[in-house]
Amino acid sequence: MATDVLCEVNNCSYWASGNKCDATAIYVVTSRMNKEASTSEETDCKTFEKKEEDSFH
Repeated sequence: MATDVLCEVNNCSYWASGNKCDATAIYVVTSRMNKEASTSEETDCKTFEKKEEDSFH
C-alpha cells in the first residue's frame, strides 16, 4: 500500500502541508458506467470533503 498520498486540492478537509492527503482511507471510482478507466481523467476521488471557507488559506 502507498504510504504517501499526494493531493493538490488545498480546499479539501484532508489536505495537509506538503500536498499530502491526511485521510485514513482513499476512495477512488471510475466516472464511466462500465467500471473501467483508461486515463486518470476518467476517475474521481470520493474521499474529497470541502473545507469550511474560513479554515483554508
